[in-house]
Amino acid sequence: MIRVLICDDQDMVCEGLRVILSNTPEIEVVGVANDGAEAIELVAQTKPDLVLMDLKMPIMNGIQATRRLRDQYPQVRVLALTTYDADEWIFDAIRSGASGYLLKDTPREALIAAIKGTVEGRTHVDPNVAGKLFAQIAHSPTGPDTAIVAELSERERGVLSLLARGLTNADIAARLHLSEGTVRNYVSAVLTKLDVSDRTQAAVIALRYGLVDFNTP
Repeated sequence: MIRVLICDDQDMVCEGLRVILSNTPEIEVVGVANDGAEAIELVAQTKPDLVLMDLKMPIMNGIQATRRLRDQYPQVRVLALTTYDADEWIFDAIRSGASGYLLKDTPREALIAAIKGTVEGRTHVDPNVAGKLFAQIAHSPTGPDTAIVAELSERERGVLSLLARGLTNADIAARLHLSEGTVRNYVSAVLTKLDVSDRTQAAVIALRYGLVDFNTP
């Protein structure tokens, strides 16, 4: 059972999401928050696996709340869910540690698939904002020095490439014929060398520097 906390300042959105998710056997809605500060309090009480996080909210917005949650409860995944597809919201959400970014008009089936995949360690970006993400990656002058990327061993680059394609540690282990524990160690080493806090940020760097091989099945 996947435990989900909904955080949105609009009661209608919260109720709609609650109805959709409550009718899904594999998902349990453990609470509803109306701002980021309340979400942090409820996470401590309800211990969800994932928070569906609106971004533009009063008191504490979703970017601030996501950053706090990732610092205090790194095991809890955050899936940003918003009406905004502006570039600054996309990248702020990723930088704050969100594991994915979906728009509020995402169809029910896609929403449920995104929740399940995010809990399993995959990265989800709404198709409507993916183009902007890739464009920014292609043209951004910022990011880690190429020397840092060059420090990655061949095996670490392979793990990063598969991670960026959305594979879980178990998937990567099976693909590379390694134990899951060994893959966890490689992922940890990659995050440390790239100076990032999570898989989503590592995936963005992998895309930016052309380290993802989409031709390999």
